[in-house]
Amino acid sequence: MKLTRPSGANGHIFEEELSKCSSLRSINMIHGATQYFVTNNHILANSSNGHEPFSLVILIQAQGLRALCIVFAVVELVHLIVHPGAQALSRDQFPRDFVFGASTSAYQVEGAANEDGRKPSIWDTFSHAGNANLYAGDGDVACDHYHKYKEDVKLMANMGLEAYRFSISWSRLIPGDHQTVVSKHMLHYTIGTYHKHLRMNMEDGSVEELCMSCFMLRLYIWHEIEKREFGDRVRYWTTLNEANAHAAFGYDVGILPPQRCSPSPTINCSRGNSSTEPYLVGHHMLLAHASAARVYRKKYQGMQHGLIGFNHLLFGFLPQTNSTEDLMAVQRVQDFFYGWFMNPFMFGDYPDIMKKNAGSRLPSFTQKESNLVRGSIDFFGINFYNSFYVKDSPDILKKENRDYLADVSAEFQGQKTPSNSSLDDRSRVNYLHAYIVSMVDVLRSGLNVKGYFVWSFMDVFEILSGYESSYGLYYVNMNDPNLRRQPKLSAKWYSNFLKGKPMDPKITKETQNNASVLSHIPSLHSAT
Repeated sequence: MKLTRPSGANGHIFEEELSKCSSLRSINMIHGATQYFVTNNHILANSSNGHEPFSLVILIQAQGLRALCIVFAVVELVHLIVHPGAQALSRDQFPRDFVFGASTSAYQVEGAANEDGRKPSIWDTFSHAGNANLYAGDGDVACDHYHKYKEDVKLMANMGLEAYRFSISWSRLIPGDHQTVVSKHMLHYTIGTYHKHLRMNMEDGSVEELCMSCFMLRLYIWHEIEKREFGDRVRYWTTLNEANAHAAFGYDVGILPPQRCSPSPTINCSRGNSSTEPYLVGHHMLLAHASAARVYRKKYQGMQHGLIGFNHLLFGFLPQTNSTEDLMAVQRVQDFFYGWFMNPFMFGDYPDIMKKNAGSRLPSFTQKESNLVRGSIDFFGINFYNSFYVKDSPDILKKENRDYLADVSAEFQGQKTPSNSSLDDRSRVNYLHAYIVSMVDVLRSGLNVKGYFVWSFMDVFEILSGYESSYGLYYVNMNDPNLRRQPKLSAKWYSNFLKGKPMDPKITKETQNNASVLSHIPSLHSAT
């Protein structure tokens, strides 16, 4: 991806400095938890199993050239992750401060939807309205993690997990208006991230009103919760999870909450404007995050010694052909998917190609806002899911009233694979081995990755498939009144890896053979 500062008053081209990036390896990264599945598409690098996500967090410890090199580090990381080498695997290959864990998110596991003053969120409304006709079910009960969390934490401890990442439900902690006192039923919350839990009454009205509500509520959350409740126990705070996915798929395509989009023959959105709203929502999420970061840094960071960051959806992109057009399309897609948020954080403005294709539909930053957003992250989280082939599609730009995805001017192709709910999930073990091996490669390349979190700790209510998919380390039978948790083979494998215990020789050989096959797949480097 070609990186430049925005044209005009903000700057000049940085390309002459890019050659220095290869020698700068102090960018600090955490490989953190993904919060939910957005697709059943098969990961291109692994033909033997279903889609299994993870995420990455980059800790930015310096400005200037190091900040510029972050995006290049991200692209390099994707290359190494998608194409791991074949090798044996041991916990001892990682630094002592490297953290392994697993993840869930509030609505997908908690249940107790109407208890302790909790109010409906946009995800409640989305599910009760039929989940965009994609699947049945809701999170009213889910895994009942709200009542079973002590049991679940014990399972985590017995497994050997070193950390657990999950999200805070806004509609549970702050069920009333902005001035309402935070709910006292906070229970076990230790890490927070917005995950489609915006209170439903905030979604009423115009998008402009919604965005301003997001802006104000974010400030309120950090003032009340961070200082008074969790600041002495939480080091890493993520304000927003997969903001680009929320804006694009919730306000353009309409397959995620709050299901807003222009009239469509496939998705029945009751309201919305796919041409303008994704950009408007993304813009205000950037401003909301930056304002929260400013408050946190000014009032709490010096005392609590925590870090505040942001999580992003990341795909691997491959050109459909080796044509110049498809190669340029990959670069353009990266600008729209990565640069949409990365560029403002690094440079204070959007990528030039976004400004060109979206025109006046893309909001602009004032100089004050640009200064506020630029550098407002201590770390940058990357949730990685799968890869797509990209084909140039210039004719889309001729379309009137284009939406966000049409502005990208590209077509995407992927593969699908069925989910596997068997307790003997060997393909999942192969997957985990391959991706954890890739983290060894990443560390050896000089990138300072700090952790790896598996999605998910147990089977949850998935965002695009409900209970039809099963991605947990622990199987949960949703028809069992007791919702008993049963460890899959992947849970046992992960536990043995974390504890340094011997693994089944047959499984070990299978995972190494699988990694060897993956290491011979053509490189993603040609796509970047």
